[in-house]
Amino acid sequence: MVFRQLLDPETSTWTYLVGDERTRDAALIDGVREQVERDLELAAQLDLKLRFAIETHIHADHVTSAWIVKERTGARIVGTRASGATGADVVVEDGGTVQVGSLVLEARSTPGHTDSCTTWVLASEGLAFTGDAVLVRGCGRTDFQQGDARRLYRSVHERIFTLPDDTLLYPGHDYRGRTVTTVREERAFNPRLGGGRSEQDFVAIMSALKLDPPKRIDVAVPANLTFGRIAS
Repeated sequence: MVFRQLLDPETSTWTYLVGDERTRDAALIDGVREQVERDLELAAQLDLKLRFAIETHIHADHVTSAWIVKERTGARIVGTRASGATGADVVVEDGGTVQVGSLVLEARSTPGHTDSCTTWVLASEGLAFTGDAVLVRGCGRTDFQQGDARRLYRSVHERIFTLPDDTLLYPGHDYRGRTVTTVREERAFNPRLGGGRSEQDFVAIMSALKLDPPKRIDVAVPANLTFGRIAS
């Protein structure tokens, strides 16, 4: 497998480039519009053919590069029916798959941060892309955009923490420079979701958070509901 983890420093967003070493087919997961030239340049340097632009959810803090990637490379945009977004070339349901060369990404619906949250599991490589459902020692907020703390708790415990203990979890963001975690670590040490905390504990923790709205939410959400399509 060809794998690269790329950071947008403005929003602390992780973007992932995943490719088949033999066929050179590749997917870009959670691309950021401002970083599209970097990502396309890297794919070209690695002789990768971008076949898919995949989103983990409808983001509120940045605009996706999916539509630009499609226009520039012919990649197919992958979305979920739950997102309510328009313009996807491939619409997947829970349990659906996207095949990138010999690599098979399975969509696991993990709502709670948003309705559209999807964890993409690459079982053959022992890893998963969790978006904002599980972060390193944290999780996405649940106070806007269809957020629901009870749903998020159940999503994580039933759909992510049931993966093998050594599964590598690659988050959608990190604000302290951390790149990856594991199911075992988060089940034990996540201060919100792990350590034996109950669903009621989690609801209380999330209810007590007093967070400012994302700075770009009014721009990002409408744009991402069309996968970043730029009106001509």
